[in-house]
Amino acid sequence: MAKKLVKIVNIVCSTNLEHDIHLIKLAETLPNTEYNPEQFPGLVMRIREPKTSALIFSSGNVVCTGARSMAKVKESIKQIVKNVEKIGIKIKVKPKIKVQNMVASGAIDMDLNLNVLAMKLENAEYEPEQFPGLVYKLPGTRATFLLFSNGKIVCTGTRSEVKLNEAVRKLVINLKKVKK
Repeated sequence: MAKKLVKIVNIVCSTNLEHDIHLIKLAETLPNTEYNPEQFPGLVMRIREPKTSALIFSSGNVVCTGARSMAKVKESIKQIVKNVEKIGIKIKVKPKIKVQNMVASGAIDMDLNLNVLAMKLENAEYEPEQFPGLVYKLPGTRATFLLFSNGKIVCTGTRSEVKLNEAVRKLVINLKKVKK
């Protein structure tokens, strides 16, 4: 296997605690929470270790963001359950975690002529007056890439590390085809 070209910088996932949650009580009991129901129906919980944030809804739905690995996602969900249990709610389920999106960044070992790529790649958008990167939706995948002329890349849209690495491999193959 070639050296890793990208590293995960954020995993967004969701789960359901299968229990109604009293958000006002949670906000009153715990530090590191924000709850403004007039502005947004969810409570924001910040977790110090691992450094993540969660949106918690009264229905028991949770969206967690900020983790850089699945192990950290699981740790965060455990912390959330522990925090919710502090207000007397017993979570009886082992929360099923569903990855919604992974964001990774890194570099591929090539300089990129974004003007040429914008013309030769399908599903590419490049407007340098508005943003210095080219946006490329990789065909046949959920992956969308930001490509920069220095070879730096950001990938979003995949839901597993395997799919992420496959997308990066396909990207490199597509870029090499276009460069010829």
